[in-house]
Amino acid sequence: MLTNPLPTNTTSANYFSNHVRSPSQPGILLSIDQRTCFGNARCGDGEAAGFHDRASSNVTNDRVQIAPCDAVKRRAAVTGDGMTVEIVQATRRDRIEYRYRGPLHVLAAYEQGMRRDGETLVEGLPPSQLRDFRNKLTFVPAGHEYRESQALQSLSRTTYFYFDPAKMPFRSETGVAELAPRLYFEDAALWDTALKLSTSIESGSTDNRLYLEALGVVLAHELVRLNASGSRAQGPIRGGLAAWQQRVVTGFIEEHVAEQIPLARLAQLVRLSPYHFCRAFKQSFGIPPHRYHTSRRIEQAKTLLAEPAPSVTDIGLTVGFSQTSSFTAAFRRATGLTPTGYHRSLG
Repeated sequence: MLTNPLPTNTTSANYFSNHVRSPSQPGILLSIDQRTCFGNARCGDGEAAGFHDRASSNVTNDRVQIAPCDAVKRRAAVTGDGMTVEIVQATRRDRIEYRYRGPLHVLAAYEQGMRRDGETLVEGLPPSQLRDFRNKLTFVPAGHEYRESQALQSLSRTTYFYFDPAKMPFRSETGVAELAPRLYFEDAALWDTALKLSTSIESGSTDNRLYLEALGVVLAHELVRLNASGSRAQGPIRGGLAAWQQRVVTGFIEEHVAEQIPLARLAQLVRLSPYHFCRAFKQSFGIPPHRYHTSRRIEQAKTLLAEPAPSVTDIGLTVGFSQTSSFTAAFRRATGLTPTGYHRSLG
């Protein structure tokens, strides 16, 4: 389906007739599996609450891993050579964890969903705690890490598009370009094509095979077009911080996570007034700067709590809390557990 490149003298009809699967390999293979956690792995006793392959970080996965896996319904479709589509629908408002690092490019189209809290990370970009991610897109290049945590406020529905990098199209003037990661971005052409493909797949009809394959080709070309446009900023969220501003601010916070950071200092770094900086920061990350700073402290505390016999007081001081009580209260608000309870849960 996705080939490199499409000859200029090849008609669409000839192109698709040359790439339609044989009768033994139908163009659309639809399946529903509510208990699939990671690729072909399945939930077993005690596995629904979390990832069961923590010790197998080198295992290559061809699908996004989800835990608890019985909190979602998953519907997968093979639309042609080089592309697979998967619709993931949350069935309850649990905290759901997603992760992926594999050999395929992944495009996530968030059709529904809002979270009370959580964080999304794509390797190479600052993390985001945006709460309302409806009608947003995220792109994870092959080999990059993707992690997402959602304590859902409303049920989510996400369509994942998996692309074989070897079968992606390329622009004749630039050749094959490395695709850049993007987090919670907007692109009307890409979104419209993704939504058409998702809607057509969910209809369950196998009569529109060529139409689905055509949409898949267009979607791949839209990704390449977007990458070649030169706007590597992940945040075309209007009114937010530019990509360089996000990198500067998040990098400064990480380097000074245990310190008190004046708002005016952050605003100065990105050449904005404190008022405009606060508005732009919240638009980009979904939360105010001080809450983002606290969340990074909590993430660092989680890492320290994974060590043997930690002292909660010492860890609180290390990440910037002057009192154990304030550290415990902040940690509980973020995770639902006390620091001691979190440490015990890792045992």
